[in-house]
Amino acid sequence: MSAHLVFQAPIGAIISWFDGTPRPPAHHRRKLSSWETNNSSGRLIRKQDERVVGSVTLAANFTLHEADHGSGGVIAIRIHRSFSIDSSLRFSVLERPAVGAVRVFDGAGDDAELVYLAGNRADAEEWLTRHGYLNAVLSEITADAVAADAVEGRTAV
Repeated sequence: MSAHLVFQAPIGAIISWFDGTPRPPAHHRRKLSSWETNNSSGRLIRKQDERVVGSVTLAANFTLHEADHGSGGVIAIRIHRSFSIDSSLRFSVLERPAVGAVRVFDGAGDDAELVYLAGNRADAEEWLTRHGYLNAVLSEITADAVAADAVEGRTAV
């Protein structure tokens, strides 16, 4: 699917992106590293509509959380990838958030970013006690939202 259709996927979905080229053999480390840049997956954490900043119009875009790097339970580097809606890469939804899961956003509003996807409300509240997002907003995935995706054709992508 095109990047335009990622906007129909729910926040928290696992999205893969690919450029259509075959994976190079593992012993071609540089080629493989380059290929992995254009062929990977991540969790959808933010969608932003087109906006105007001064005299510049920024295209709609979305951000995926690709990976965390660290050790000893401490995350040192978070890898986020942002894609313009005009991207030539292809995208697919690998997994949607389950009914009953709770999304934890860093704040309210359209510009909020998903910081954690909990299995249930108790898990989300416990996570918040350890991570201290003061303006956090919890949003439960309901059966109604999943059914609306099916009716509107968003689950067939």
